[in-house]
Amino acid sequence: MKEKQMNWFGFGFNGFGQIITGDVKCKVNTPVLLSDARGSDCRVSWSSRAAVIHTDSGSRVCVSGFVRRSSGQVCVPESEGCTDASISERHVTISFTSRVECWEIQQAQNRLVWSREQESSGQDVALPLVPGGYVVPRPPFFRPLCAKLCAVSLALGTEHAVLLTASGTVFTWGSGSHGQLGHGHLASQEEAQIVEALWGVQIAAVSAGGWHSASVSAGGDLYMWGWNESGQLGLPSQSVEEEKLRARRTGDTLVLADAYKGSKDLCVASCGFGNVDLAVNQAEEKNKDDVFISIQAFPALVDIPQVSEITQVACGSRHTAAVTGTGDLYTWGWGSYGQLGHDTEHSTDEPTQVKYFHSHDMRVQDVVCGLWNTFVSAVPHERSSHKHRHTE
Repeated sequence: MKEKQMNWFGFGFNGFGQIITGDVKCKVNTPVLLSDARGSDCRVSWSSRAAVIHTDSGSRVCVSGFVRRSSGQVCVPESEGCTDASISERHVTISFTSRVECWEIQQAQNRLVWSREQESSGQDVALPLVPGGYVVPRPPFFRPLCAKLCAVSLALGTEHAVLLTASGTVFTWGSGSHGQLGHGHLASQEEAQIVEALWGVQIAAVSAGGWHSASVSAGGDLYMWGWNESGQLGLPSQSVEEEKLRARRTGDTLVLADAYKGSKDLCVASCGFGNVDLAVNQAEEKNKDDVFISIQAFPALVDIPQVSEITQVACGSRHTAAVTGTGDLYTWGWGSYGQLGHDTEHSTDEPTQVKYFHSHDMRVQDVVCGLWNTFVSAVPHERSSHKHRHTE
């Protein structure tokens, strides 16, 4: 059977050509095919995107975006034969079978700044995890982890970390200023501490964003906690509601201005709009009674209507993306750079399907969030070869 071609798509912040090279436009608000990342794994930072390309002859890392002020894709020759990689603003971390290295990629020539020999731990773990600990984007690059944790996955946010153990338990540490640790308070935590609210729930995947966190249970339930300023938790957000009201006011103003164009009453329309102001004011009064959530310090179950199972989740600075069991993509949160993929730059606190993949008959397999953008791998939907038989 012929293997289906996996394609990567990107949308959101493109200020350094991470998505579209050449004639760079800062915002991409609908998915765009990445021609240089087919059959690869995607890693992203704020200004760059790394593709870990696997071929029959080996693996290598190629970087797009802000890399030594060059345009297009730059391959990292020191990465030949790598097993995994991650990227930050100044460094690319490369994992090999017997060692892990950190290279500075913004110099005229790549410069090795840190290296560590490693022995096989018997576990297949991905960066930033390495045997005995994990790697961060700044010195000291290596941080130890207690072996008793049996870590299988680690997500690093802007100021915090979310770890998943082999038993399906979640631990967090770092800054708790926005409730992103999930311990019910806003205090920071230097050592890994279990998220007790998820105790007894078998967790299969975790993610960490700017100041929010997410986890997916083995049964496909989505739990989120932390900062909800832009609706990134999928919970009611005051700033999102205010954005809707501003859009409603602007939209109605444009409609009435067009209706009054050429009329002697134009000044009335542009200076008050009578009924429009009244309607918006009534909506504002109504919204005063709504309950908005700025910080959710405990994990909250996120309900996505008509979705029975979530398989993957990824967090950006202030937005979230999730893949469903049927291969659909949902996004929500801050959308000012088009990172939600809804062909708008509006934010939303309601998980909303990205229609592009459904309309192109594609099944989403993976999602990775940068701070202000989103990258998605998708394959064509399988079509049934069985024909219906009609009996008389």
